[in-house]
Amino acid sequence: MTNVVLNRRNLLLAAGGSVLATGVSGLLLPARAEGLPPTASMSGGSNNYRKGAPIVDRIGKGGFWMSGTVRRAGDGTPLAGQRIQIWAHTTEGQEHEPQSHGATLTDKNGAFRLEMPQIIPVFGQPHGHLAYDSGEFKTVFLRPVMRSAKETSLEAHFVLQQA
Repeated sequence: MTNVVLNRRNLLLAAGGSVLATGVSGLLLPARAEGLPPTASMSGGSNNYRKGAPIVDRIGKGGFWMSGTVRRAGDGTPLAGQRIQIWAHTTEGQEHEPQSHGATLTDKNGAFRLEMPQIIPVFGQPHGHLAYDSGEFKTVFLRPVMRSAKETSLEAHFVLQQA
């Protein structure tokens, strides 16, 4: 029977061996998003969705910013050129009206940002609606709720699964 004695010297040697085995770069690079699960659609997210809403530079007169990111499930790779539709009940229209809808595309880093009128409460909650609906990945509907109707921005992040 072999007895292993753990002392400071043995622990330092074991740690050094681990660094050599994994390589120094494994310690210096950020962790990868291996196994990143896809975003699930939210209840009520698809309410008043309008298939094919146009890509726009801004919805209405603006003043409120909707932003977020789009990444691929599993490895977390940012997805460029993905279509995100945005709509809400705002100071300029209700969420079922065409002028309250617009879409934008993600940039090379998978980020999107679209200016729209100030979101106001409907059914007691100030909230926005967002949809990924391009077809390459499974459709996802989000309905993030704001903490306060006084906020002037809202973020939503998508992790998409292959269709």
